[in-house]
Amino acid sequence: MKKFFVAFFAFTLFIGTTLMAQIVDDQPMDQVYISDGSGKLNPAPLPSVRKADVMWSKRIWREIDYRQKFNQKLYYPLETQQTWKSFTVTILDALKEGEITAYDINNTDELLIPVTYNEVVGRQIDTTYTTMRRPYPPYDEYDTVIFSNFDPTKIMRLRIKEDWYFDKQRSQMMVRILDMCPVIIKERNGEEGTEPLFWFSYAEARPVLANAFVFNSANSAMRLSFDEVFIKRLFDSYVYKEQNVFDRRISQYATGIDALLESERIKREMFDFEQFLWEY
Repeated sequence: MKKFFVAFFAFTLFIGTTLMAQIVDDQPMDQVYISDGSGKLNPAPLPSVRKADVMWSKRIWREIDYRQKFNQKLYYPLETQQTWKSFTVTILDALKEGEITAYDINNTDELLIPVTYNEVVGRQIDTTYTTMRRPYPPYDEYDTVIFSNFDPTKIMRLRIKEDWYFDKQRSQMMVRILDMCPVIIKERNGEEGTEPLFWFSYAEARPVLANAFVFNSANSAMRLSFDEVFIKRLFDSYVYKEQNVFDRRISQYATGIDALLESERIKREMFDFEQFLWEY
């Protein structure tokens, strides 16, 4: 009897596998292998931090420009595909589905007042009244209204608020990203300007970012997630503000090349702090 059940189980398994292979063969495939459907991935746990172990810390605000070549992996693709979305679309979709919470822009960059996806999009619908001239005689002028809808491809920058700290338990300088803010580029009267959209918590968004993958030009079979890109610091950025007694940005007291030099000075000071701790 036991042999009969074993044989029946093996036969059933064989028939099921054959039928599944036939079903798969009948369906068009967009890749060379079948996804195992293992479900959602969990973000890697971050090291625990005790207040007693933090002997030094500084808050830094950075800005990532998607137009830089090293950061283009965050901007593309412009057209969403089945398993590939840009960072902007990933965040907006998560906001629409309620997986993350967006917070309104304020002077302190704190997460205070929640806003919905519809509120964020509604604020970007712009109406401009302008005067235009006809291209044919008598070339008279006429008033017209230009409506501008929300375009996610115009989001070309990302602001990051992070804390750098020295952990004496591990004897190393560490960083923890706190919040993020997408920034849209707008053109008005021939001039380019920036407008922050909303802030969101990076810790809350990590489960979403861990399941959104970045294009890897070297090996498509080994793709990193957006969460790994930020955890491993695989992006280029510049500092636009450090925590200071005046609570002001670099642009408020330096411009042009002086602002870039000030940004590099802040980076160098944090690097030198860790190096000087081990100087004999």
